[in-house]
Order: sequence, then C-alpha cells, then structure tokens
Amino acid sequence: MNIAFLINQTHKEEPAFTTTVLALKAHKRGHTIFYIGLADFTYHNEHNIGAHCRVVDPSENIENQEQFLEKVRNKEKQYIDASQMDVLWLRYDPVLDMINRPWASPTALQFAQLIKRQGTWVINDPDKLVEATNKLYLEYFPKQIRPKTMITRSYQDVVDFLEKQDHQIILKPLTGSGGKNVFLVKKDERHNLKQTVEVITRDGYLLAQEYLPEAANGDIRFFLLDGDPVIIDGKYASVNRIQKKGDIRSNIHQGGSAEPADINDTILATVSQVTEKLKEDGMYFVGLDIVGDKIMEINVFSPGGLNLASTLNNVDYFNLVLDHIEKRVAERM
Repeated sequence: MNIAFLINQTHKEEPAFTTTVLALKAHKRGHTIFYIGLADFTYHNEHNIGAHCRVVDPSENIENQEQFLEKVRNKEKQYIDASQMDVLWLRYDPVLDMINRPWASPTALQFAQLIKRQGTWVINDPDKLVEATNKLYLEYFPKQIRPKTMITRSYQDVVDFLEKQDHQIILKPLTGSGGKNVFLVKKDERHNLKQTVEVITRDGYLLAQEYLPEAANGDIRFFLLDGDPVIIDGKYASVNRIQKKGDIRSNIHQGGSAEPADINDTILATVSQVTEKLKEDGMYFVGLDIVGDKIMEINVFSPGGLNLASTLNNVDYFNLVLDHIEKRVAERM
C-alpha cells in the first residue's frame, strides 16, 4: 500500500507526533510512505495531479521515530502522481500557516478534493473538511452536547454574553489550535476585557463559551475511528489532559500533563450523539475534546495524542488503526 501523509512542512514535524508514529508503523508493516507538504502539489491537467514527495521505501531499515524523521528530511523530493497513492491522509494544522502562508491550507484542501475525485481514498473527506475548517463545525451537532457558545468580532457582544453567564467565560480564536490565545474572563475581573477581545479578533472571529466547572479537572481527548470509539481490551483510546497550576489550558505542549481517562456512561452517551454524523461526513479519524457531558471541540484535521493514549493504557492503538485502513483499502480495490 502507498500511503501519503499531507503535513505542513517536514521541519515542523516531531518524533512524538501521532503522524510520525503512524507513518513509521505503516513503514514497518511493508507500506511505502509519501510525505507531502502543503506547497508540494502540482496540477498538470484533470488526469494528471500529483505532488513532489519525500518517499520512504519499505526496504529501508529504520528503528525509531527520530531516525524516521531524519530519513524523511534528508530525502530529495520526487514527483508522484496521485494515481499511485492508495491513501492520502490529511494530517496538517491549518492554523500553523494562517499568518505567513494563508494560501497554503485552502489550496491544499482543493488539491485533496481533486485527488479524491480521481479515486484516491482521502482521510478525512476533503469535501466535508471545507465545513470543518474552524470550531463552527461543532454547531452542526446536537445542542445538548455543546456548551453555550457565541461567535463574534464585537466587544459589546462579548460583554452581553458574559452578563448572561454565571460567573465566567472562556474566550478563544474561532480558528485556532494548541491552546494559543485562550483566556478565562470573570464577571468581576474585566478590566482587560477590551484588550483581550482585540488580541483575539486581530486574526479573525472570536469564540466565547460558557465555563464548565468540570474543566477544573482538565478535559478528555477521545478518539473515534470511522464513527466508532477506538477500544482495545476494554480500554478506550483516550487521555485525560490536566492543566498545570494557574493555567486554564490542558494542551500537553502548553504545560499540561496526561493521565489515563475514566470513561464513564456519561461520556459514552455524549460521544454516541455525534458518531453518526461524523461517519456520514467521512470524518474517519477524529479526536473529541470532552468536559463533563459537553464536547468542547471536534478535531478533524490532525488530532494528536494517540501515542499518549497507547502509553497510558499500555496497548497499541496505532496497529488497530492501520489494520482498519488496510482492510478498507483492500475492499476498495
């Protein structure tokens, strides 16, 4: 199987990334790996679309993730026609290029749509990813699993929303990731509110959400594969992400810590209300961020943390995912 991973840029990848582990394990299973950057596509005509890829052949001896990335980065790019790609897996973060290369993400998504029309299986479905390029995607799902939310660029709208909540709200960019520019605003501590709104709206819309008290215990990253929870031996692929003291963000690379998640009936009931639509939308591999009985975000571009989930639960979720992909590709042939 030839599996292509679409990333932002190779120098931005890290050994612990979910993408790196997936690619290495696929390589060790005898598959050819293509790494494609957002700027690597080429359109010749409607029958000839491809990309300048860094190719890792199955015969190459690679021991670990560090060695794998070093090997990828040292590769000379070679043109690969999309017809040679059995799978194109979109594993990039649109936010990373939003400022310096605003053209990169939307253009790459259009290329992915064209490649899908040629018959390549694209994960996740690029036609639906157009609807899911920011946190507004959550609003397509049942109201009962969503926190109270408002999206605006108006300072007065934020003030009015704050007045309607109990004590405090969360403010963050509508198009954002990694916990950047996320703020907790309390009703009785709003002296910097106007400046906070200005900081967030400088690059687009702002998203305001009610603060959920359960967030004090962090959030849970919960993985779905083809609409179903990822589970091995009764252990769900999930991570309880705990924020460091004095911080509201539970993102691991913002200083948060991780521990095994307690997946109870409430969480499973919440998850069950979004699985059908995600499957219908072709959202094959998804990470849900859950607080209490609410889903805070649906991560559909490059959900990370599967490595942590495997380590904490002492099971290998990556091979389960790859088993499923191999079966789907075989069925498509």
